[in-house]
Amino acid sequence: MAAVSLRLGDLVWGKLGRYPPWPGKIVNPPKDLKKPRGKKCFFVKFFGTEDHAWIKVEQLKPYHAHKEEMIKINKGKRFQQAVDAVEEFLRRAKGKDQDLTIPESSTVKGMMAGPMAAFKWQPTASEPVKDADPHFHHFLLSQTEKPAVCYQAITKKLKICEEETGSTSIQAADSTAVNGSITPTDKKIGFLGLGLMGSGIVSNLLKMGHTVTVWNRTAEKEGARLGRTPAEVVSTCDITFACVSDPKAAKDLVLGPSGVLQGIRPGKCYVDMSTVDADTVTELAQVAAFLGLALQHLFYQRPRPRLTRMGSYSRANAREGRGEVIVSRGGRFLEAPVSGNQQLSNDGMLVILAAGDRGLYEDCSSCFQAMGKTSFFLGEVGNAAKMMLIVNMVQGSFMATIAEGLTLAQVTGQSQQTLLDILNQGQLASIFLDQKCQNILQGNFKPDFYLKYIQKDLRLAIALGDAVNHPTPMAAAANEVYKRAKALDQSDNDMSAVYRAYIH
Repeated sequence: MAAVSLRLGDLVWGKLGRYPPWPGKIVNPPKDLKKPRGKKCFFVKFFGTEDHAWIKVEQLKPYHAHKEEMIKINKGKRFQQAVDAVEEFLRRAKGKDQDLTIPESSTVKGMMAGPMAAFKWQPTASEPVKDADPHFHHFLLSQTEKPAVCYQAITKKLKICEEETGSTSIQAADSTAVNGSITPTDKKIGFLGLGLMGSGIVSNLLKMGHTVTVWNRTAEKEGARLGRTPAEVVSTCDITFACVSDPKAAKDLVLGPSGVLQGIRPGKCYVDMSTVDADTVTELAQVAAFLGLALQHLFYQRPRPRLTRMGSYSRANAREGRGEVIVSRGGRFLEAPVSGNQQLSNDGMLVILAAGDRGLYEDCSSCFQAMGKTSFFLGEVGNAAKMMLIVNMVQGSFMATIAEGLTLAQVTGQSQQTLLDILNQGQLASIFLDQKCQNILQGNFKPDFYLKYIQKDLRLAIALGDAVNHPTPMAAAANEVYKRAKALDQSDNDMSAVYRAYIH
C-alpha cells in the first residue's frame, strides 16, 4: 500500500501481516504503550473485532477512497460484518460534532490496561526481509520475553468459559476471525502442551475463531493449568491436538495416569504434533484405536488389549490386531508434526506434515489453516514422522555447518559479517541463514528452536537410517557437535548455540 497523509481519527484500511486489509480507525494508543521506533506508524483499532495494532503508514489506505476496491477483493462473511460495523458507526455518528470514537467493550478496556504482546510484522513482496519491522503490537498473538507463554498471560487476554465438566475452555475475547477466508470448525478443539510451539499454535487457533480447551504437563513452569487432565480434555473435545518435546513425553501424555488413553472414546480424535520417531507414533495410533475396540466389543472373538495399571498395552496384541483397528474405527488418529520455530508458530506460518486418518486430516482443515501456511498429507501413520526427522536432520546439519564456517572465518582472520553478507547474496541466502548468523554475531541465543531438541531429532534420524541400513555420516558428525554443545550447558539455548561447541 502506498504512503498517504493520515491523522488521528481517520478511518482507514490497515494491513496486518498476512491478513487481508481490514477496516479500522486511527486512535490514541494506551498511555503505557510506546510507539515503535523506525518507520512512521499509527495505532489502529479494527472494526468487527477487538483488535488493536501499530500499523506502518505505508500499510494504510483511507477508508472511503478505497472502500469499493477492498470490497471487491474480500468476500468473507466476517469481513462484510466488519464493513457493516463501519457503516453503522458512521450512521450513528452522522451530524454529531464530537470526535468519532469506536465504543469499547469492558473486555477491551480490561485488556488494554496491561502490556500488549509483540508480533513480528510479515514483510510484503516489495519489502525486503532484512527491513521487516518487528515492532508490531497485538493483544492476542503472544510473543513474550519468556520462552513459552504463561497461562496467566493467556487468561488475561481471553474469555474463560467454565464447562459443566469442570474443564476450562478458552476463546478469543472477540471470536470474530480477522481472516474472513477461514471458517472455524464447529468441533470442540483441545490442545495439550503450551511450549515454544504450542502457545503460538493455540493463539492462532483462537485468533481464527476456534474455541480451545488447553492443558499443559508442566504447570509449575507455565503458572496455572486450565484443563485438569489430558483425559478430561480429550473426553470433552471432538479433536484434541498435542505438541510435546520427545517420544517419552508423547507416550507419558497418552499412557500415563489420567492420560489421553483414559479419555478416548469411539469417534474421539487425537492429533499428535510432536516430532517423534515412526515407531512411537505408530504405537500411539494403535493404542488410540484399540481403546475404541475395547469399548465397542466389535467384530472379532479375540481378547481385548491387555491394559496395565499405567494404561500401557501388549505390543503383540497391537501387531496382531491392526486389521481390527481399521474395521472398528474407534479412536481416530492423525500425526501432524510441524516444521518451523517459535516465530513461525506465533505468525501462523508453520508447515504441517500429516499422516494417518485422511478424514480427520480434512476435519482439521480450518485448524491447519490457522496455524500454518501449508500442509501435506503423506499417507499412512509413520510417514510424517519419518519426513519430519529428515527435514530436521537437514536443518540441524546445515546449522552446524554455518557455525563451522563462521568459526573458520574467525580463526583465519576473515570477517564473519562479510561472510554472512556474501552468503546472503548467493544461492544459500535464506531467512534461516540470516537469522542464525545474526544470533551468533550478536551472541544472542534466546531459544527459537531448542538445541536439545534438534540434537534429539538428529539422533532419531540417525536411528531411522540405521533401521534401513542407510548411512548418515553427515548427520552423525553434526550430532556429535550438538552433543558437545549440550555438554557445555547449551541445551536450553537456541540451536545456533552449537557455535559455542567450536570456540570452547
